[in-house]
Amino acid sequence: MKRIVFLDYVRVFACFLVMLVHAAENFYGAASGELAGPQSFLQNEADRLWVSVYDGFSRMAVPLFMIVSAFLLVPMKKGQSSWQFYQSRIRRIVPPLLFFMIVYSVLPLAWGQTDSATALTDLSRIALNFPTLAGHFWFMYPLIGIYLFIPIISPWLEKASAREERLFIGLFMLSTCIPYLNRWCGEVWGQCFWNEYHMLWNFSGYLGYVVLAHYIRVHLDWSRTKRFWTGLAAMTAGAAATIYSFYVQAVPGVLHSTPVIELGWAFCTINCVVLTAGAFLMFTCIEQKEAPKWITDMSRLSYGMYLMHLLWLGVWVTLFKDTLALPTVAAIPAIGLCTFLTCYLNTKLISLIPGSRWLIG
Repeated sequence: MKRIVFLDYVRVFACFLVMLVHAAENFYGAASGELAGPQSFLQNEADRLWVSVYDGFSRMAVPLFMIVSAFLLVPMKKGQSSWQFYQSRIRRIVPPLLFFMIVYSVLPLAWGQTDSATALTDLSRIALNFPTLAGHFWFMYPLIGIYLFIPIISPWLEKASAREERLFIGLFMLSTCIPYLNRWCGEVWGQCFWNEYHMLWNFSGYLGYVVLAHYIRVHLDWSRTKRFWTGLAAMTAGAAATIYSFYVQAVPGVLHSTPVIELGWAFCTINCVVLTAGAFLMFTCIEQKEAPKWITDMSRLSYGMYLMHLLWLGVWVTLFKDTLALPTVAAIPAIGLCTFLTCYLNTKLISLIPGSRWLIG
């Protein structure tokens, strides 16, 4: 299968942003030395500003990965059965995921980050959920859910007109306003304590990004110039809203509820959709016939890099935040970049081992 060059750039960019998000989390987690948990605490105005900027802008990372997957896989190949599609996806993502689930359950015992009771519990629950120290694996479950749904939605996308897809996308975007409506207006459109499935539930969630990706690939015939400037405007507006949504609430010196101050950082909120769509449109303007080898290589290894990155993040947090005590404006990108490069080098070495695809994808 011929590589789509601009998607390699998107993968590398999104992979780095994931690590930047987790670098920033070390500056508002209420528990010292840990990523953000149920409660958040900002030490000072500098942390408030730079966490808002770096983490807020980076919230497009997860939706970008969803869009890339959909852009490549939807609709399914002609003649491919559902089971053939499932088998190809399972072989690609499940063995490395299981391998790193075991690694995150057991390896932290070596440096005392976990204890044997927690490790045994994590191992016993691998079929049910991610390990305690691998919170970033949450993403794999909605991604697998999208994979399960692709054979179901593919026949509709093959036949749907641009207008029909725009209707779906419009309803999806309206559904992404629900979190704000709930905060400002309470329960809406059928929500109540016995029913969480509001009127637009079936149009909500990551499925909207799947249809959006297909629409851009198949139906959007804008010129390169229009895609770039529209994308830039959307990305700027989405980023500003996403950054501001956190900044305006994250008052330093006050213990906050993380879900409350991160409301605008949810991946299926209207501002995050606009941010992501804008950035993706800009990437589609890349018209190189071939990416530099290092971009292609990082793109190819990005799954393994994502899986392992929390094993390395703490090392760089200790160096840049604690030992060197860099200012927040420099510490967050330094942690993110060094984590990214370290993971790339480690994944590259693993890729030289025969059968490495079962470990890193």
